Amino acid sequence: MINTYQTSVAAPPVPPRLSRSQQVLFPAPSQGHSKSLVRFLTGVVVLHLFLSVGGFIYLKQNDTMHPSQLPSAEGKFARRSSGKQETSNKALARMVVKKSDQKGAGYLEWDMGHSVLKSVSYSHKMWLTIEQPGDYYVYSRVTFSKLDPKRPLVSIVKLRESETGEEKTVMQAFCNLDSSGAPQLSTATQGELVTLEKGNQLGVWLHNLSVVYYEDGATTFGIFRL
Repeated sequence: MINTYQTSVAAPPVPPRLSRSQQVLFPAPSQGHSKSLVRFLTGVVVLHLFLSVGGFIYLKQNDTMHPSQLPSAEGKFARRSSGKQETSNKALARMVVKKSDQKGAGYLEWDMGHSVLKSVSYSHKMWLTIEQPGDYYVYSRVTFSKLDPKRPLVSIVKLRESETGEEKTVMQAFCNLDSSGAPQLSTATQGELVTLEKGNQLGVWLHNLSVVYYEDGATTFGIFRL
Protein backbone atom coordinates (compact mmCIF):
# COMPACT_ATOMS: atom_id res chain seq x y z
CA MET A 1 0.00 0.00 0.00
CA ILE A 2 1.47 3.33 -1.06
CA ASN A 3 1.33 6.23 1.38
CA THR A 4 0.14 9.17 -0.57
CA TYR A 5 0.42 11.54 2.39
CA GLN A 6 2.84 14.40 1.64
CA THR A 7 4.35 16.64 4.27
CA SER A 8 4.47 20.29 3.15
CA VAL A 9 7.19 22.62 4.48
CA ALA A 10 6.58 26.31 4.40
CA ALA A 11 9.17 28.18 2.24
CA PRO A 12 10.87 31.39 3.59
CA PRO A 13 9.35 34.61 2.34
CA VAL A 14 11.13 36.27 -0.64
CA PRO A 15 11.81 40.00 -0.23
CA PRO A 16 10.26 42.15 -2.87
CA ARG A 17 12.54 43.29 -5.66
CA LEU A 18 13.23 46.93 -6.19
CA SER A 19 12.52 48.16 -9.59
CA ARG A 20 15.27 50.09 -11.42
CA SER A 21 13.22 53.22 -11.44
CA GLN A 22 12.75 53.23 -7.66
CA GLN A 23 14.80 56.00 -5.87
CA VAL A 24 16.55 55.69 -2.54
CA LEU A 25 15.80 58.68 -0.36
CA PHE A 26 18.15 59.95 2.39
CA PRO A 27 16.72 61.60 5.41
CA ALA A 28 16.84 65.39 5.26
CA PRO A 29 19.07 67.09 7.84
CA SER A 30 17.39 68.34 10.89
CA GLN A 31 16.73 72.02 11.42
CA GLY A 32 19.17 72.20 14.35
CA HIS A 33 22.04 70.80 12.27
CA SER A 34 21.43 73.39 9.53
CA LYS A 35 21.61 76.24 12.03
CA SER A 36 24.99 75.00 13.38
CA LEU A 37 26.46 74.81 9.89
CA VAL A 38 25.27 78.32 9.07
CA ARG A 39 26.79 79.68 12.28
CA PHE A 40 30.15 78.01 11.53
CA LEU A 41 30.33 79.43 8.02
CA THR A 42 29.34 82.88 9.28
CA GLY A 43 32.15 82.77 11.86
CA VAL A 44 34.74 81.84 9.21
CA VAL A 45 33.65 84.72 6.98
CA VAL A 46 33.76 87.24 9.84
CA LEU A 47 37.24 86.05 10.94
CA HIS A 48 38.60 86.36 7.40
CA LEU A 49 37.16 89.85 7.10
CA PHE A 50 38.70 90.89 10.44
CA LEU A 51 42.16 89.64 9.45
CA SER A 52 41.98 91.38 6.08
CA VAL A 53 41.02 94.72 7.62
CA GLY A 54 43.70 94.41 10.32
CA GLY A 55 46.42 93.67 7.75
CA PHE A 56 45.39 96.63 5.64
CA ILE A 57 45.55 98.99 8.64
CA TYR A 58 49.04 97.66 9.63
CA LEU A 59 50.45 98.17 6.13
CA LYS A 60 48.93 101.64 5.93
CA GLN A 61 50.55 102.68 9.23
CA ASN A 62 53.99 101.41 8.10
CA ASP A 63 53.72 103.39 4.86
CA THR A 64 53.05 106.61 6.76
CA MET A 65 55.56 105.98 9.61
CA HIS A 66 58.32 108.54 10.11
CA PRO A 67 61.85 107.16 9.44
CA SER A 68 62.83 107.80 13.06
CA GLN A 69 60.03 105.42 14.14
CA LEU A 70 61.13 102.51 11.97
CA PRO A 71 61.62 99.34 14.07
CA SER A 72 64.51 97.03 14.81
CA ALA A 73 66.33 96.95 11.45
CA GLU A 74 66.97 100.70 11.64
CA GLY A 75 68.05 100.40 15.26
CA LYS A 76 70.41 97.54 14.48
CA PHE A 77 72.01 99.53 11.68
CA ALA A 78 72.45 102.52 14.00
CA ARG A 79 74.04 100.36 16.69
CA ARG A 80 76.31 98.72 14.13
CA SER A 81 77.41 102.11 12.83
CA SER A 82 78.04 103.30 16.37
CA GLY A 83 80.20 100.24 17.02
CA LYS A 84 82.33 100.96 13.96
CA GLN A 85 82.78 104.53 15.06
CA GLU A 86 83.88 103.41 18.51
CA THR A 87 86.41 101.01 16.98
CA SER A 88 87.81 103.71 14.69
CA ASN A 89 88.40 106.03 17.69
CA LYS A 90 90.81 103.61 19.37
CA ALA A 91 94.35 104.84 19.88
CA LEU A 92 97.01 103.61 17.48
CA ALA A 93 100.40 104.51 16.02
CA ARG A 94 102.34 103.17 13.07
CA MET A 95 105.78 104.70 12.84
CA VAL A 96 108.11 104.69 9.84
CA VAL A 97 111.80 105.05 10.64
CA LYS A 98 113.63 108.23 9.69
CA LYS A 99 116.93 107.78 7.90
CA SER A 100 119.88 108.77 10.03
CA ASP A 101 123.66 108.90 9.80
CA GLN A 102 124.02 108.71 13.55
CA LYS A 103 126.45 106.15 14.93
CA GLY A 104 126.59 104.47 18.29
CA ALA A 105 123.77 103.62 20.69
CA GLY A 106 120.51 105.52 20.75
CA TYR A 107 116.78 105.58 20.01
CA LEU A 108 115.33 105.30 16.53
CA GLU A 109 113.75 108.49 15.21
CA TRP A 110 110.56 108.47 13.15
CA ASP A 111 109.49 110.06 9.90
CA MET A 112 106.32 111.98 10.80
CA GLY A 113 105.53 112.62 7.14
CA HIS A 114 104.82 108.92 6.60
CA SER A 115 103.80 107.80 10.10
CA VAL A 116 100.25 107.51 11.46
CA LEU A 117 99.21 108.71 14.92
CA LYS A 118 95.74 108.61 16.47
CA SER A 119 95.13 109.57 20.11
CA VAL A 120 98.87 109.10 20.68
CA SER A 121 101.39 111.95 21.16
CA TYR A 122 104.93 112.17 19.83
CA SER A 123 107.80 113.79 21.68
CA HIS A 124 111.53 114.36 21.20
CA LYS A 125 111.40 112.67 17.76
CA MET A 126 111.58 109.21 19.33
CA TRP A 127 108.97 108.68 22.06
CA LEU A 128 105.29 107.71 21.73
CA THR A 129 103.23 109.14 24.60
CA ILE A 130 100.02 107.37 25.69
CA GLU A 131 96.86 109.48 25.96
CA GLN A 132 94.30 106.70 26.53
CA PRO A 133 95.08 104.17 29.28
CA GLY A 134 94.42 100.51 28.54
CA ASP A 135 95.83 97.31 27.08
CA TYR A 136 97.97 97.82 23.98
CA TYR A 137 99.61 95.53 21.49
CA VAL A 138 103.15 96.83 20.99
CA TYR A 139 105.25 95.64 18.06
CA SER A 140 108.53 96.50 16.35
CA ARG A 141 110.43 95.33 13.30
CA VAL A 142 114.07 96.36 12.91
CA THR A 143 116.11 95.22 9.92
CA PHE A 144 119.89 95.17 10.07
CA SER A 145 122.21 95.30 7.07
CA LYS A 146 125.57 94.97 8.87
CA LEU A 147 127.18 93.06 11.69
CA ASP A 148 128.01 94.80 14.94
CA PRO A 149 131.62 93.87 15.70
CA LYS A 150 131.14 94.29 19.46
CA ARG A 151 127.74 92.78 20.36
CA PRO A 152 124.77 90.81 18.96
CA LEU A 153 122.17 92.53 16.82
CA VAL A 154 119.31 93.42 19.12
CA SER A 155 116.36 95.82 19.19
CA ILE A 156 114.90 96.82 22.55
CA VAL A 157 111.52 98.44 23.24
CA LYS A 158 111.78 100.59 26.35
CA LEU A 159 109.10 102.13 28.57
CA ARG A 160 109.16 105.02 31.00
CA GLU A 161 106.24 106.19 33.13
CA SER A 162 106.81 109.84 32.22
CA GLU A 163 109.43 112.09 30.63
CA THR A 164 111.38 112.07 33.88
CA GLY A 165 110.70 108.43 34.74
CA GLU A 166 113.22 105.61 34.79
CA GLU A 167 113.52 103.60 31.57
CA LYS A 168 112.89 99.86 31.66
CA THR A 169 112.92 97.15 29.02
CA VAL A 170 109.54 95.90 27.84
CA MET A 171 110.80 93.41 25.26
CA GLN A 172 113.80 92.69 23.05
CA ALA A 173 114.52 90.66 19.92
CA PHE A 174 117.75 89.30 18.44
CA CYS A 175 118.91 88.33 14.97
CA ASN A 176 122.18 87.39 13.31
CA LEU A 177 124.26 87.84 10.14
CA ASP A 178 127.13 85.66 9.05
CA SER A 179 130.62 87.05 8.60
CA SER A 180 131.07 86.16 4.95
CA GLY A 181 131.01 89.79 3.91
CA ALA A 182 128.29 89.27 1.29
CA PRO A 183 125.32 91.72 1.33
CA GLN A 184 122.81 90.42 3.83
CA LEU A 185 119.73 91.50 5.75
CA SER A 186 118.34 90.19 9.01
CA THR A 187 115.18 91.30 10.81
CA ALA A 188 114.39 91.26 14.53
CA THR A 189 110.60 91.18 15.00
CA GLN A 190 108.71 91.23 18.29
CA GLY A 191 105.25 91.91 19.73
CA GLU A 192 103.79 91.98 23.22
CA LEU A 193 100.59 92.88 25.06
CA VAL A 194 101.33 95.72 27.49
CA THR A 195 99.09 97.58 29.93
CA LEU A 196 99.83 101.29 29.70
CA GLU A 197 98.75 104.34 31.69
CA LYS A 198 98.22 107.88 30.49
CA GLY A 199 101.59 109.65 30.13
CA ASN A 200 103.64 106.47 29.64
CA GLN A 201 106.21 106.65 26.84
CA LEU A 202 107.63 104.01 24.50
CA GLY A 203 110.70 104.00 22.23
CA VAL A 204 113.00 101.61 20.34
CA TRP A 205 116.61 101.55 21.52
CA LEU A 206 119.60 100.04 19.65
CA HIS A 207 123.25 99.46 20.53
CA ASN A 208 124.40 100.69 17.13
CA LEU A 209 122.26 102.87 14.86
CA SER A 210 124.73 102.64 11.97
CA VAL A 211 123.89 98.99 11.22
CA VAL A 212 120.14 99.61 10.65
CA TYR A 213 118.59 99.14 7.22
CA TYR A 214 116.53 102.30 6.63
CA GLU A 215 114.72 101.47 3.39
CA ASP A 216 110.93 101.90 3.31
CA GLY A 217 108.98 99.30 5.27
CA ALA A 218 112.01 97.46 6.61
CA THR A 219 112.05 99.09 10.05
CA THR A 220 108.79 100.06 11.78
CA PHE A 221 107.30 100.49 15.23
CA GLY A 222 103.70 100.68 16.36
CA ILE A 223 101.03 100.25 18.99
CA PHE A 224 97.27 99.87 18.98
CA ARG A 225 94.80 99.84 21.84
CA LEU A 226 92.72 96.67 22.23
